[in-house]
Amino acid sequence: MVLSIHAEAAQAADDGAAHTGAGFNETTSEELLAAIVTQLASDKAEDIVEIDLRGKTAIGDYMVICSGRSTRQVAALAEKLVEKLKSDFGRLSRVEGKDTGDWVLIDTGDVIVHIFRPEVREFYQLEKMWVPAAAQAN
Repeated sequence: MVLSIHAEAAQAADDGAAHTGAGFNETTSEELLAAIVTQLASDKAEDIVEIDLRGKTAIGDYMVICSGRSTRQVAALAEKLVEKLKSDFGRLSRVEGKDTGDWVLIDTGDVIVHIFRPEVREFYQLEKMWVPAAAQAN
């Protein structure tokens, strides 16, 4: 019984992906990254940083870190990005922190997106964990 429920859910997800013209397996992480960065830039996200995680960790291929000017903008950037990924790629993303709007984490599978308020981003300095010291000096 459980297998049939999962099979039906998987078929429904496949059907939904077919309607959008793209599915999970059809989109490369590079295409997804480009769409994410483009969407964030068009929505006026600030200080967008792309980090290549390939070969460093299994959590994803890329990480994107950016800032919004206020809790309202951080939440709006996250909400619009999640909707865009769902409509254009059939991607259902996991989202954490949208209710508070200080730091929103969006896990798309291949690309991890962090949207911060500037003060929170400065406090955690997440980029320093992933970007080599030589690249930070530039």
